[in-house]
Amino acid sequence: MLHQSPKPVSDQRPALYAGIFDVDGVLLASPHEQAWREALAGYADPAAFTTAVYQAEVAGKPRLDGARAALKAMGVANANGRAPAYAKTKQARLEALIEGGAVRAFPDALRLVQAVHDLGWPMAVASSSKNANAMMKPILLRSGVSLLDVFSANVCGRDLAHGKPDPELFLLAASELHIAAQHCFVAEDAPAGIEAALAGGMTGLGDASLLRAARADVIVTSLDEVDLVELAAGRLRRIDA
Repeated sequence: MLHQSPKPVSDQRPALYAGIFDVDGVLLASPHEQAWREALAGYADPAAFTTAVYQAEVAGKPRLDGARAALKAMGVANANGRAPAYAKTKQARLEALIEGGAVRAFPDALRLVQAVHDLGWPMAVASSSKNANAMMKPILLRSGVSLLDVFSANVCGRDLAHGKPDPELFLLAASELHIAAQHCFVAEDAPAGIEAALAGGMTGLGDASLLRAARADVIVTSLDEVDLVELAAGRLRRIDA
């Protein structure tokens, strides 16, 4: 069951002054999707595991939950029972891809992180992935600071009772920033992540049109489209209409 935060009495959202960033698909183009797909060999046709399936069923979920969801989406019998082995195979494949250099940062995301950092806002990084920190460490911002070190709070890979679309991960991030949830925006690329942000009473910033169905507050095709003047004033302007 989702942890529901009380809705503000007014339709006007309080001013924003903190940011929470997902990793895979937002900050980094990681090989997670590729690893999930390639690990399906022996369970189902890997070619049937499309990006749409990954985004809708797996992205943003804890590893075992993602494994169950992927196998069920592929119509694999006894998905629950076979999920642990599939998750283990996927993790081994992912580690090999990471070691092979199959991780890159999104330049627009790094520019937004740098801009929010320049505003002096506290930021958190929040991902269900236990591989997120290793992937962020070698990435440098314009200022020369490691992407891993620029965040005031890091809740990546925590073992929590609930995965997305439950807001537990994002509420934990806000708590560790010591900022009320309604003052945080969440940058996400997956519907489950946007649903989690909204359930936590946060502003959802999505960088993919897929998030329109998840009712993201602001939808952009590039994080460079975020109006930094508006953001500095504590607002995120809708530009998806």
